[in-house]
Amino acid sequence: MRIALLVIAALVALPLAVGLVSGLERTGGGEVAVIRDGGPLDDNKVRQVIDPGSGVTWTGMWSSSHVYPAQQRFYTITADARRATTLGVDVVTVPSGDGVNLGIEGTLYFTLNLDHAALKTFDDKYGTRTFRGQDDASLHPWDGDEGWTAFFGQAVRPIIDNALRSQIGAMRCAELVPSCSLLESAKLRPQDSNTTITRVQSAVNASLARDLPVTLGGDFFTGLRFTLAKVTLPAEVQQAVDRSLAANAAVSEAQAKVAQARAEADANRARQDGYDKCPACAEIEKLKSLPQGITVYAPGNPQSVVVPAR
Repeated sequence: MRIALLVIAALVALPLAVGLVSGLERTGGGEVAVIRDGGPLDDNKVRQVIDPGSGVTWTGMWSSSHVYPAQQRFYTITADARRATTLGVDVVTVPSGDGVNLGIEGTLYFTLNLDHAALKTFDDKYGTRTFRGQDDASLHPWDGDEGWTAFFGQAVRPIIDNALRSQIGAMRCAELVPSCSLLESAKLRPQDSNTTITRVQSAVNASLARDLPVTLGGDFFTGLRFTLAKVTLPAEVQQAVDRSLAANAAVSEAQAKVAQARAEADANRARQDGYDKCPACAEIEKLKSLPQGITVYAPGNPQSVVVPAR
């Protein structure tokens, strides 16, 4: 009987001990935790929010902890497919107004809104769902960097792509990449692309600040700032531009040589005209051009110049 009672007590005490241990939570300096009730007699609603860098906090037995990043995050977009193998880096191409697919190089900086009410709403909307990860696994946004990247790629990236498409699609390729003017004519026209890129960047920032809260259903991000580094041409188009630039350089070089030859011919004609009018001047020029140290100079003789050997 005593053994049976001890076994029963152990079976009761063990889950209680596990529940007590699991009811303690703490966060690091770069993370925030949303706690949801999870006991056998509890509901599954948000119980509390634990701010970054907290001490050990009681969260209730069998509660679940959803830990999100509290520090500034960044999302990088690139035109280089080799860089898109890492988390948080995606390839983005957007067509210009005249139909050229342009590669985008830029970075979006943002921070998760740490307001408790916003975090509770965010966890209700997205923390209770799963998103497809890079290895086709279903992940929650709080499942480490992979889970956060899966959420961001499916919920936020389409909004960023739409903002870029709206702004860049309203411009011609040459406004963003000056060498693109060679696609329209053989002449490279000067363009101030820096001003245009700055204007696009400002417009994208304004669009994201307006569209993200509406589309996501809440003001979940703060400190939004998109930096557009550069716009690139497709590889095959860039190669065509390089060939055109090389051809133009060769033409310019040939034209320069022709101009030089003409100038030399004009100088020679002018010089000869002067010699015709002044034969003595021609002889003086000959004497000036003779090497130093000659011992014999006999005009009209093939062996007219004799320089002593050393």
